[in-house]
Amino acid sequence: MVSDRASAKRRANAFSHVAKASWGKGVGTLWRITRLNLRHPWQVAICIISTFIAATLQLFIPRLLGRAVDQAHGVLGSGTAGVAAEQALWGTAMLLLGFSIARGIFTLLQNYYSESVGHHAAYELRLATYEKLQQLSFSFHDRMHSGDLITLGILDIDGVRMFFATGLVRMVLLTVLIGVGAYLLISTDLVLGLLSLSFVPFVGWESSMVQLKLRVTWLELQDRLTVMSRVMDENLGGMRVVRAFAAQEHELEKFDKSSLSALELAHERVALRVKSTSKMNFSFFLAMGLVLWVGGTKVISGEITVGTLAAFLTFMTILQMPVRQLGLMVNSFARASTCGIRLFQLLDMELAVKDKPAAPELKITEGTLKFDHVSFRYPGTTHDVLKDISFVARRGETIALVGPPGSGKSTLVHLIARYYDVGSGAITIDGQNVAEVTLDSLRRQVAVVQQDSFLFTTTIENNIAYGNPWAKDRRIERAAESAQLHNYVAGLPSGYGTIVGERGVSLSGGQRQRLTIARSLVLKPAVMVFDDSTAAIDAGTEQRIRASMRRYAQGRVTFVISHRLSSLMHADQILFIEDGQIVERGTHLELLARGGRYRALYDLQVRPETDMPLMAGE
Repeated sequence: MVSDRASAKRRANAFSHVAKASWGKGVGTLWRITRLNLRHPWQVAICIISTFIAATLQLFIPRLLGRAVDQAHGVLGSGTAGVAAEQALWGTAMLLLGFSIARGIFTLLQNYYSESVGHHAAYELRLATYEKLQQLSFSFHDRMHSGDLITLGILDIDGVRMFFATGLVRMVLLTVLIGVGAYLLISTDLVLGLLSLSFVPFVGWESSMVQLKLRVTWLELQDRLTVMSRVMDENLGGMRVVRAFAAQEHELEKFDKSSLSALELAHERVALRVKSTSKMNFSFFLAMGLVLWVGGTKVISGEITVGTLAAFLTFMTILQMPVRQLGLMVNSFARASTCGIRLFQLLDMELAVKDKPAAPELKITEGTLKFDHVSFRYPGTTHDVLKDISFVARRGETIALVGPPGSGKSTLVHLIARYYDVGSGAITIDGQNVAEVTLDSLRRQVAVVQQDSFLFTTTIENNIAYGNPWAKDRRIERAAESAQLHNYVAGLPSGYGTIVGERGVSLSGGQRQRLTIARSLVLKPAVMVFDDSTAAIDAGTEQRIRASMRRYAQGRVTFVISHRLSSLMHADQILFIEDGQIVERGTHLELLARGGRYRALYDLQVRPETDMPLMAGE
């Protein structure tokens, strides 16, 4: 019970939020969406004109039907009057058929071009959103869940897309039908006109309120479906772990719980819709009953004809569905407002890492990289991850970074490629500040082999040549040879044309890491970074990779991050990083002779356990 009250309160607050978002600051968002639609003027013009014509033709249909009823009554007469009435009835029937066909054609044009305008706007927004996601820095993607971004790029864009057809065009249609139709009815008979329109305020209000409530519950249902999708995604991604630990029942219970939560809310939405529909039907039939009673009395007294009464009833029948669509129109405004606000917040987001105006391209001469008193902290945090880092790396040198997890090693190399901008200090390549050159030219010269060996669902060749799609076959093969992958690929039936599975699932962890190494070697950058990129590779293969890359490393600065000291011993300079600071630096032999942290780590990894001094108390 407490949970139900809390849920009801949360929905009431959400309802208030939707209303405020729709009619408050959302007005600017709706105007922005409208301007986006107006970028296709001739399609908008055809749609609006077709809507006016279709609505006008629809207003003629009740009058034509009323006239046909009176003419059919006259056919029952005898003689010349009966023949004339029959001919007039045929004429009215043909006219009614023509009006109906014309209305159908213009309604077709209205629907086609309203959808066309919406899809063109969605296409532009989709491209803009995708482009923005490519430009946003790592700090943005660090705090955003990929599922939320996919929802933004699909459901929110769809909400904006539908605004023109279900919002603006429907508003024009309902204005003509209700406004002009009400004038025609009231001008014909004031009492019957008011009775015919008596259901409109109630149905319009009820439809609008229930659509807003359904909108709120839809947002909550969307959240619950997102949770269910995450459970399924984790289960599918970790299927081997689930099977290995015989956790199928546990995973089934998790999915059943999230699925049941979504089902309960879906039932609640159905109940809300059914109750509202029943109320609106009751009000409509009550109004129709009053019109029949009062109109029938007027027909008996001779004040109006049977055809006039039929016209009133026909108009009520025609008007019933458009009036119910008032709620859909309000919902369209609310949905476009909430979706548009989220979408435009993303599109208007200031880039944390971007090119400065008129930034030059990076030009490599000597290939010297310098860190000059660099400090950095992640956005939203209060402590520095890196503190006063300074060192120089020259072409042909290998710099090894070692230290405990979380000490800032990966962060340091990510600053070179400007995945993040430094907080203070500067990073220069041949005297050029990396923050003042173009990102494209910088990242062509700095290749980072990440810890996560991400592969695309395409061929091995395309994965290796991802950074340089025009690389020749021999260059791709040489990169694979240096990464000790060529022999494996050559033994596959399709060779380099073999399709790897989703995220490279058909390859082992070591093969995926070797493929990502080959991908970076194809680029021939000035700075090469291996961020623990050989952790899944056996020691023998790793040594062969190191040996084949010594020649490759002569023309560039190479950074190596590894927890295996055997991978770092060959480095020209080893930096031991702890708590964001360089606490030791030197060659392998120099650091061993110093007997500090590096020596302690070396002894822990290399010396046999029997040679280690016993801890106190053992």
